Amino acid sequence: MASVDFRDNLLGISWVDSGWVPILNPGNVLDYFSERSNPFYDRTCNNEVVKMQRLTLEHLNQMVGVEYILLHAQEPILYIIRKQQRQSPTQVMPLADYYIIAGVVYQAPDLGTVISSRALSAVHGIQSAFDEAMSYCRYHPSKGYWWHFKDQEEREKAKPKSKKKEEPSSLFQRHRVDTLLMDLRSKFPPTFYQPKPGEKPIPVEVKKEPEPPAETVKQEEREPATKSSAPAPPSKPPPEKRARLQ
Repeated sequence: MASVDFRDNLLGISWVDSGWVPILNPGNVLDYFSERSNPFYDRTCNNEVVKMQRLTLEHLNQMVGVEYILLHAQEPILYIIRKQQRQSPTQVMPLADYYIIAGVVYQAPDLGTVISSRALSAVHGIQSAFDEAMSYCRYHPSKGYWWHFKDQEEREKAKPKSKKKEEPSSLFQRHRVDTLLMDLRSKFPPTFYQPKPGEKPIPVEVKKEPEPPAETVKQEEREPATKSSAPAPPSKPPPEKRARLQ
């Protein structure tokens, strides 16, 4: 298998020279970018010709070919360098942009690469969703197709079971309890009554039923005694046993 040169795709790499980072400024950033170890720099550009001839960068406007210019500077952290093809002193065609953040050089992706990356990410997500959906699909000749979600069953088992709410008492139970309480109150009436909370209890007057006179009580006692002293009917004697004739 042939090895792939990293220069074919410069979007995934970066470059930095720590010796230049503390002294970077708009005046020397192009010299920093033209270092020999920088993989983003083209040695055949016009900047290299101007550098070898010890000319100023203003001579680039009079030349034709590839050149690098400082497009934007935001000291001390951000610098943007553009690679362009000069066809005339007034006509240029941009080729690529590079941004330097805290001394680290990156290549800015072009529009086609951004769209391709976004489309590839969307297709990968859709394909992953279809693969996961197919993993839950089951088929049997007698049943046909159906879905079987094992993860959902495991999650339901792992969930803590909520306590069932106690149902309130029924109408029959409440009516029965009220009846029992009224019965107990009639049998054992309260001796004190408190009008409001915190006040002193007031004794309750209990009405006593009038007692029957003593003569009626004695008559009631005599009647069962006379009934018990009445003579019982005479009982018949047992039959006499007669001797059998032989």
